[in-house]
Parts: sequence; structure tokens; C-alpha cells
Amino acid sequence: MHPMLKPALRRGWRDLDTVQFGVTPAHALTLGPVDRATGGFLDLLDGTRGPALLREEGRRLGLPEGQVDRLLTRLADAGLLDDARGGGPAAAALREKKEVMDRLRPDLASLSLVARRPGEDAGRLAARRDLRVRVHGAGRVGTMLAALLSGAGIGEVDVRDKGCVEPWDVAPGGLQAGAVGERRETAARRVVRGAAPDRPPRPARRAGSAAGEPGHALVILAPRDDIAVHAPDPADVAELMAAGTPHLYAGVVEAVGVVGPLVLPGQTGCAGCLHRFRTDRDGAWPRLVAQWRSRAPRHVRACDLTLAATVAGLAAAHALAFLDGATPSSADARWEVSAPGLNWHARPVPPHPHCPCGAAREPVSDDTSVRDGPRATMAGQRPSSASCPPADAARLAGTWRAHV
Repeated sequence: MHPMLKPALRRGWRDLDTVQFGVTPAHALTLGPVDRATGGFLDLLDGTRGPALLREEGRRLGLPEGQVDRLLTRLADAGLLDDARGGGPAAAALREKKEVMDRLRPDLASLSLVARRPGEDAGRLAARRDLRVRVHGAGRVGTMLAALLSGAGIGEVDVRDKGCVEPWDVAPGGLQAGAVGERRETAARRVVRGAAPDRPPRPARRAGSAAGEPGHALVILAPRDDIAVHAPDPADVAELMAAGTPHLYAGVVEAVGVVGPLVLPGQTGCAGCLHRFRTDRDGAWPRLVAQWRSRAPRHVRACDLTLAATVAGLAAAHALAFLDGATPSSADARWEVSAPGLNWHARPVPPHPHCPCGAAREPVSDDTSVRDGPRATMAGQRPSSASCPPADAARLAGTWRAHV
């Protein structure tokens, strides 16, 4: 291990013996009391030294015996320490690709803020290269979303759609003007390849995949048809549900952006659950949906560039969070945003007790407005109103005082 303080966190002195790591309340921590020798030692945690050399440097600075190991342990436990050589063989191989790493350094820095263990961020970034994701829909949202995932290091992003590129499909970061008239799949896949940092090796075969082809870690449904966004048809994902393949919905309908739900088959609410809850609340819902689906889809839909980019960005962020091992808030909700307020709000999509998906393990209340209350807003974190408890002068330097 070659310890280093996470470079994504800015460091500053709150007073003569207290160091603050991080600027934002989401990640900031304070360390104190810190004497001059320990403060100087922190500057040496830059990833260029192993533990033995760090202990030697600690003795040279006059730190007590064992103080270096205790400090490293506390920094690691607090999530402030990274390992410049961590992440396993795949991460080591990725670090050898300097040009690729230079493209991905901002992504690695972001991962370091959510990964707790030293080297975990590099391991997650390297693991992305073995993943396969499919995006259904090569319009303004789908193509941009696929490009974002490819640029973030996902190894294979396949885009599926029919027809040819129309002038109104063109968008910065998505389909280009020169692709008008070209097959959608061909044009979208070219955008995806152009966004990729490199061409990683094809991942190994996964158990249960057909014809030796590795399975998809996630399928994203970003239909150009606005009715398919607003009222997704459970029949369209029957194969995904049967195979247990996670899938995420994203799109724009009548200038309203939608992200979610992220469906984990058998665990979270699905398109069938969504349809049944809507029918429970509105008896006319099935009749309306049947009329909307029977009419020819509109060629041009209300999907402006900024809204398409907003939806693509949020959907890609939720997808990456899931692919990196977390469970984003879209796992049981649809996030929606509309003009002119542009405030994201969540509409819960819990498992329906009568849906054949089987995700409901107990009866679900018809009133879903009170479910998962903390997820009903995407407002940023705010500092706690509680004051920091005073530091215990008897404690050794390197102990934690409080969250900021």
C-alpha cells in the first residue's frame, strides 16, 4: 500500500491545531488536535511512499512510536485515505494506460469520494471495463446517455433502435448533423465509440449467457416515443423480467423529463406495478393508455436540448451508481422535472401486491405519497445545526472531532 490523502478533497486549517478535509458538507471532516509534526507528516501522504518509509519519516519528524500507524488507520476508517497502487491487477493494468487514465481521472476522483476503502475507487473504475450495457433508443436522450456511459469507462455500450436519423434528432454530445439520413444504430454506435477512452478487451463469458455472450449488467430504455416514456408497456420488458436483467427507464414526454424506475426484477416496482397503481387511482387509465398507444407516434416531440441533456445526465449517473454497486433512489421511484420550475421530484413506484413480478412481499398501501419520504427531494445536503463537540485534549493527534 502507498497511502495518499484523497486529492479530490481540499485541505485547510480551521485554527492552529485543526485540519478540515473537504469543502462541502457531504464530505467534509475535521481532524484535531494536530501538532506541527503531524501536520508536516500529512504533506508526505502523496502516494509515493510505502508504510515502512512513512514510519521512517515519522521518526525523523519526531512522532511517537506507533503514531504513524494509528494515524493511517484513522484516516482510512474515516474514508480520507486512498492507495496509489490499490484496486487489484485490473486497476494496475489500467494505470499503465496513461492516456486512458488521463481521460478518466475526474471520474476516478469522484469515485474516491464515495468509496470508503483505500484503492476501492480504482477497483471500481477498472471493473467498469468488464461491463456490458444496452441502450434501447437512439434519439436525443438515448444517444447522449450511451455516450456518457461509454466516456465514463463502461466497456461495452450497445445501442439499439430502428429507422434513420432525422434532423430533429441532432444534439450536442449526441447524434451529429452529418448523420442525418443514416441508420440510427450505426450513427449512435459511432458516437459511443468516439466517446470511449479506449477499446477495452471483450469481457469474459458470464454464467447463464447465451451463445457464449456475456450478459448485460443493465439495460436502459430511452424510447423516442413519448407514450412509451410516460406509460411503459410491461410486455416490452417481459424477456428482461424473465431473465432477471436490471433495467432503467429514461426519457422526455411533453417537455417533462423522466428518470426511473430502476427495476431490479423480483425486488423493486416494475412497469406492471406502475400501471396497476395508476389504474387503482384512476379507473380511466387503461382506456387512455389504449388510445394513446393505438395512434401513430408523433415524428417531432417536445424534447428541447437542455431537457434532453438533463435527463441523459441524471439517468447516466443513476446507471453508474448501480453499476458501481450502489442502489440509487430511482430503484423505487420515477424522478420527474418540468418547466418552468425545473424542480426534480420523486413519484414512488413500490411493488404492487397483485403484479406477477412478485416484488411485493407484503401488502402495499394505496397511498404511496408517504413512502420513502427522504427521497422526495433532490435538494443538496445542508450543514448540521448542531455545534461540533469540543476536542478532548488528552486524545492523541489524529483522532476525529466531528463532521462539519
